[in-house]
Amino acid sequence: MEGFNLREIPKLVASVLIVFFSGAIGSLATYPEITTWYAALAKPSWTPPNAWFGPIWSTLYILIGIALFLVWRQGLDRRDVRFAIGIFAVQLVLNVLWSLVFFGLHSIIGGFVIIFLLWITILANMIAFYVISKPAGLLMVPYIIWVSIASYLNYSVLMLN
Repeated sequence: MEGFNLREIPKLVASVLIVFFSGAIGSLATYPEITTWYAALAKPSWTPPNAWFGPIWSTLYILIGIALFLVWRQGLDRRDVRFAIGIFAVQLVLNVLWSLVFFGLHSIIGGFVIIFLLWITILANMIAFYVISKPAGLLMVPYIIWVSIASYLNYSVLMLN
């Protein structure tokens, strides 16, 4: 990271922990349903194995946490930084909300609506981050790719059930 200063380590750690904390909230609704409700749903043949989700999400959380850090380090005194972090907060809330609605409430259609909004918000977030820090915007690319796959999986599960 260009011009990285050791004094920024707490901000980097906080950025990653914020994202992992949100993931932990979502997993409270998700984890108990994987072997019960979710297992009973009809799913397409291309559904990724359950064992993939933890490592993929952990990797994505690290990447988007670093992206948050790269923008945050530019200073909250900047209006564009505050705006980009606001979009980031919205997509993070939608990410958690998807788990709560899809897994917690067993609402496949509700989950699809939320993941559609999440995808749009991630795209807006990528653009806002890219304007401030090109690496931050690019670090969001794997996230939108994975959410694109998850969106199609959510849609497929909706159609099959």
